[in-house]
Amino acid sequence: MSLTVIPTYKKIWDISLPIIFSLIAQNIVNVTDTAFLGRVGEVELGASAIGGLFYISLFMLGFGFGIGGQILIARRNGERNYHEIGKITDNSLYFLMGMGLFLFLIIKFLSPVMLRPMISSDAVYQASTDFLQYRIYGIFFAFGNILLRAFYIGTTSTRVLTYNALIMAGTNVILDYGLIFGHFGLPQMGIKGAALASAISEAVSALYFFTYTVKMVDLKKYNLFRFKRFDWETVKKTLEISVFVMLQYFISLAAWFVFFMIIEKMGERQLAISNIIRSAYIVLMIPIFAFGSAASSLVGNVIGQGRTDQVIPVIRKVALLNFLLIGGAVLISALIPSLLISVYTSDQELVKQTVPSFYVIMSALLLFSFSSILFNGVSGTANTATALLIEVVTIVVYLIVAYILAVVLRLSIEQVWASEYVYFLVLGGLSYLYLKSGRWKKKKV
Repeated sequence: MSLTVIPTYKKIWDISLPIIFSLIAQNIVNVTDTAFLGRVGEVELGASAIGGLFYISLFMLGFGFGIGGQILIARRNGERNYHEIGKITDNSLYFLMGMGLFLFLIIKFLSPVMLRPMISSDAVYQASTDFLQYRIYGIFFAFGNILLRAFYIGTTSTRVLTYNALIMAGTNVILDYGLIFGHFGLPQMGIKGAALASAISEAVSALYFFTYTVKMVDLKKYNLFRFKRFDWETVKKTLEISVFVMLQYFISLAAWFVFFMIIEKMGERQLAISNIIRSAYIVLMIPIFAFGSAASSLVGNVIGQGRTDQVIPVIRKVALLNFLLIGGAVLISALIPSLLISVYTSDQELVKQTVPSFYVIMSALLLFSFSSILFNGVSGTANTATALLIEVVTIVVYLIVAYILAVVLRLSIEQVWASEYVYFLVLGGLSYLYLKSGRWKKKKV
């Protein structure tokens, strides 16, 4: 679907809703892992957070490359230069598979050495490395999913994302239950089973994605899946945009990993609380991530049409819809915190101790609903170097504040989580100032 008119609220909603559904389904994977492992033990609950964040920090290098491809695809879609879209997609696949192999070798053979100095608890260290040794096998399939997600969002044809994510989530829930606890005749693997279930579900998801694309997409129109010789110039053009996004996402997730390393020093209970908060946080961020992706794609499309005057109005429309939806979700969640936290653990004392941090992230999400759209608007203009700079400045301030609260002042876990306010205020403020300046109009891609 090409976007040839300035998007209305309905058009923005039509594009964003399938992304929301796909992210809900994908995050069932995260919720299921956390909920099941919360019933195995606190060590496993904390270790899955550390292992998962370590994996995702490296995975985000590929995700960032996919976002760069999505920005280019959206721009070519706006220009109606459809033939170039397939060329970008095919060569991006070559690049991502090579990157996947490189990251596989790093995690498979170097992650135990890298994690040992960072983790105080021997039990958490062992469980984290066990998790990673199985989780890494999904990296190749995950990168294939990234690529096709970029294609569908860039061309604003997002409906398939819902179906794909439902298949992935359903597969993961069944395998999680079987492999963690040893049901359905499967071995009882604990935290290793959670990691293996996630890897297999990514493989099933990738198989569906590629099959659907071959059968349902006009491959000739987009010059898609021609798999000609590797074209470095095409990849280079994508990298010129995506290298900054790759670094941005890596640094962003690495910062959260560092944040959890700070929490780990506070104790296993604080780490368990934070993993529950992380899982709930990510679920409640779903509309924000979805509208952020829509904002980036829509900005690229309107710039491709030569309508730079519509960039700010588009961002304003997306931000308003995002705030209304996330505001409703926050209001409902704030009324039933114990019920939602109980999804992750049956330990009522742990539930009680988690509630204050839960309220902190609820209010932080309201700030994030605006700052995320502004920041994705910057990325959508293809000024990804500026977006990276904004992210780096924000993260430096964020981690300094978190370290002071947790290590220097030794405050409670909910007070440490209040550093999220600082993150979103700085991110949104810098993004707003840049968009308001109009400097992004000079960027050519």
